[in-house]
Amino acid sequence: MDPAGGCPHAANARLLAQGAVAPVVLPGDVEGMAVLGHEALKEFLAHPDVAKDAQHFAALRAGLVPDGWPLKTFATVQGMTTADDADHRRLRSLVSKAFTARRVSQLRPRIETVTAQLLDGLQEAAQAQDGAVDLRAHFALPLPMGVICELLGVHAGLQDRLHHLSNRIVATDIGPEQAVAANREMVEVLSAVAAGRAESPGDDLTSALIAAREEDGDRLSPHELIGTLMLMIIAGHETTLNLITNAVRALCAHRDQLQLVLSAKAAWADVVEETLRWDSPVSYFPFRYPTRDLTLDGTVIPQGTPVLAGYSAAGRDTAAHGQDADRFDITRGGGVRHLSLGHGPHYCLGAPLARMEATIALERLFTRFPDLDLAVPDDELPRHASFVGNSVRELPVRLGV
Repeated sequence: MDPAGGCPHAANARLLAQGAVAPVVLPGDVEGMAVLGHEALKEFLAHPDVAKDAQHFAALRAGLVPDGWPLKTFATVQGMTTADDADHRRLRSLVSKAFTARRVSQLRPRIETVTAQLLDGLQEAAQAQDGAVDLRAHFALPLPMGVICELLGVHAGLQDRLHHLSNRIVATDIGPEQAVAANREMVEVLSAVAAGRAESPGDDLTSALIAAREEDGDRLSPHELIGTLMLMIIAGHETTLNLITNAVRALCAHRDQLQLVLSAKAAWADVVEETLRWDSPVSYFPFRYPTRDLTLDGTVIPQGTPVLAGYSAAGRDTAAHGQDADRFDITRGGGVRHLSLGHGPHYCLGAPLARMEATIALERLFTRFPDLDLAVPDDELPRHASFVGNSVRELPVRLGV
C-alpha cells in the first residue's frame, strides 16, 4: 500500500481485475490482505469468524509491530471499532442513543442554521480573496466538525486542533515519533474534555457517557471513554467532510448531473448515495482479523491477518454495479446498494446524520451558487496523504457570483 495515498481508482481497477481479495504490504513491511470485491466484502464484513479485537492480530501479538506504527491506533484504540460481540454491543448501545432517528431529526434545524452561516462566510471569504476560496476549509470541514463537537460538548475553540490531530492519526505516511505524538496529544485533549464534562455535566453525549460509567462502573472504562470520544471525533467529521468534498468535485465534473438536481429531476439524496458508491469517503479501512483460516472468493486469508476493507474498490466493482460502474450517474437508482457506510454489526452508527448533513450542505450550496465550479483542474488538487481517507486536502472553487 502506498503510504502517500493518492487517487485509488486506477490501482483498484488493476487489483479487481485479478480477483476480489488481494495480498498487500502495509507500512513497515507488515503483511496483510485487502478485500476489494463488493460481494466478497459484504460477506467478509458480516462473517461470524471475523473479529475486530486486536488480540486476533497475529503480528501485533507476536511483538512484530512497533509502537510508532502509523496504523496502530486503528488496531488498539479501545472503543466500538475494536470490540466484538458483547463488548461491542455494550459500547454501541451507550452511543446509539445519540443517533436515533428522532435525535438526528432534531438536529436538522441546527444543521440548516449552521449551513446558512457558513455559506455567508464562504461568500465573504471569496470576495476577500479575489473570487477563489477553499470550500473544504470554509464549508465542508466546519459543518460536520461543528455538529459532532456540539453533540459531544466540545468547545468550538478546540475544533481546529482536533481536526489537525485527526489528520495525523489517519495519515499513513508519517514516522513513528509523529504518530506517537499525535495520539498522545489527542488523548490529552480528550481527557481534558472528559474532565471538564465530569466536573460540569451538560446535555451532551460526553456527559451521558460519563454518567453511564458512574452508574455501573464496569460499563465504560476510562480508556473506553477516551477511545469512544476519539472515534466519534474522527469518524464524526472526517468521513462527512470527504463525502461533501467528493460530491462537489463530482458535480462540478458532471454538470449534466448537477442540472438534474437543480431542475428537480433527481434528488439531492441521490447525489449523496452515488457519491458514496462512486468515490467513497474511506478507501481502505483497517482492520479486521479472521479467527481461523478463511476462504473468500477462492482466496485463503490466514488466521490473524490484518485485513483492509476496500470500500472505494467495491464501489466501482463492475461485477456488482455493471460495466459502467466507473461512471457517475445519480439516476442509477435501485439495484445493488453500496457498502461505503459498512455492513453487518459494525455498520456506521452515524450514517443517518452523515447523510442528512451532506444532503443539506449540497442542496443549500448549489441552490445558492448554481454556477460554482473548481478554480483548478481536479487532477491538480492535492490528495490526502493516506490510503484510509479518500479525498483532497484543498478544494479551491469560484462561486460564480
